[in-house]
Amino acid sequence: MLRISDISYAVEGRPLLVGASATIPTGHKVGVVGRNGTGKTTLFRLIRGELIREGGKIELPTKARIGGVAQEVPASATSLLDTVLAADTERAALMAEAETATDGTRIAEIQTRLTDIDAWSAEARAASILKGLGFDDPEQAKPCSDFSGGWRMRVALAAVLFSAPDLLLLDEPTNYLDLEGAVWLESYLAKYPHTVLIISHDRGLLNRAVGAILHLEDRKLHLYQGAYDTFAKTRAARLAAAEAEAKKQEQRRAHLQSYVDRFRYKADKARQAQSRLKAIARMEPINSPQEAALRAFTFPTPEELSPPIINMESASVGYGETTILSRLNLRIDQDDRIALLGKNGQGKSTLSKLLSDRLDKQGGRVTRANKLRIGYFAQHQVDELHIDESPLDHVRRHFPAETPAKLRARLGGFGIGAEQADTVVARLSGGQKARLSLMLATLDAPHLLILDEPTNHLDMESREALVDALTDYTGAVILVSHDMHLLELVADRLWLVKDGRVTPYEEDLETYRKSLLSSESPKEATKPKPKKVSQSVVQDLKAEVRKCETRMTKLEEMRDELARRLGDPSVYDEDNSAKLEAWQAKYSEVMNALDRAEDLWLRAQDKLEKATT
Repeated sequence: MLRISDISYAVEGRPLLVGASATIPTGHKVGVVGRNGTGKTTLFRLIRGELIREGGKIELPTKARIGGVAQEVPASATSLLDTVLAADTERAALMAEAETATDGTRIAEIQTRLTDIDAWSAEARAASILKGLGFDDPEQAKPCSDFSGGWRMRVALAAVLFSAPDLLLLDEPTNYLDLEGAVWLESYLAKYPHTVLIISHDRGLLNRAVGAILHLEDRKLHLYQGAYDTFAKTRAARLAAAEAEAKKQEQRRAHLQSYVDRFRYKADKARQAQSRLKAIARMEPINSPQEAALRAFTFPTPEELSPPIINMESASVGYGETTILSRLNLRIDQDDRIALLGKNGQGKSTLSKLLSDRLDKQGGRVTRANKLRIGYFAQHQVDELHIDESPLDHVRRHFPAETPAKLRARLGGFGIGAEQADTVVARLSGGQKARLSLMLATLDAPHLLILDEPTNHLDMESREALVDALTDYTGAVILVSHDMHLLELVADRLWLVKDGRVTPYEEDLETYRKSLLSSESPKEATKPKPKKVSQSVVQDLKAEVRKCETRMTKLEEMRDELARRLGDPSVYDEDNSAKLEAWQAKYSEVMNALDRAEDLWLRAQDKLEKATT
């Protein structure tokens, strides 16, 4: 059991934890969530004993082993497999001693212990973990120095998983995994035999791999039972209750203060006024739990181009004499939302570079619409920011004639506030750097936005804001991401990049996830192509989908307004019973209408998909 009791810690005088407590039972899998900068990583360092607490206690069972991925594996000549095997220090020490031991009793002890820890299957277990994280058999035999930093981070993760500590602390492990690796990790952690604490903003991981959520908010720790979606609903109810209670208290405070203001100087009312002043002073403030500031993304709106914006016929692409992808027959319209599926090394990045005109075709035909503008975001671009310049400097380089106020407004549209606008990039958080890079990628209102792992370093609120922005965005989107939640909410078409080809994937994302877990190879579309539908019919179907979406938006606005009214405590007073009954009836009507509108939208969407596949 991990017991955190009344701990406090501050950084440069700023409190991160104040009297925080939580108890994690042995064997539980817990997701650790909270806004960026609230102290999640600091909490892990306190648990590991790397920082000195200012107060409180952290208790673990005697001799409990704590493991985590602190840094990437060095670029050594040791093979990946041997690097992972060495992470089990007890096994490595016993194996070395077995080579030199001469005492019969000690040899027997060594062999017994090796059997107890299942040492003889260690190589197979290590190889299985490496394979799950994307390393095939030949790669496992290669030295670590053959791999980049991101891939060595995967080796470091494989090593700590293989060592199987009693308490496993993982800090955003999916940031350096692809979708396939993230899906494997979800499954592995769900079956892990010991206690796990995992800092993550990956909603899919927090829904499938953990059974509780530890929320760091207002410098306190709150443990919620259930996966992330359950936590979100429970917390929303707590927020609503706290807000209603705070509103009632404010009304009571205002009533008392009104009496004091009217009568405090009247002799016959002075005593009552003083009594009410004391009542106001005794009131304990009821604060709503700390909410994230508005973190919306604002993507510029491009003008509409005639479809298609990109069309490929028998195109091929690669590097030098090597062809990576061939026989590409692909079409992209401005309202497409496409997710690229496929294992690392199959060519997703190559296709992205071809689409963005960063890589020339080797053969075939690639046609782009006139005046087509393309925005491109990849994780390496975050590292290419000028670390000694501020976000304001970056934007000024693109718009030298704009006033500082206009430049700051642009930054504000991506959640970069006044303070961060003047801070050098080197001092910004990973999420703030990602926001700046996203903003720079969309400055000229692109018609096509290509996003390669856009959610890395973004907190949960920012990820939801990105989903909303992409939903409202009027350009095409190409997504490469390990974040299943993002793909499910944004993508309406799936392309599988595999064996040098790019083909439509006809199943849904959940089917793809299950195929990865069952070690089956995702199958390409083999259905016969239907007779091509005319472009005018396709445009009519798209117009019908947009009409349905507009109808749903209006109904959702009506629903939200009625919910706001029904959330007002004053409406439940006896004097408002008629009004309450009318609003409840209207709310029921709107919800029924919304159900019908969603059904119509699904039918229209289904017709459109059948016409365009």
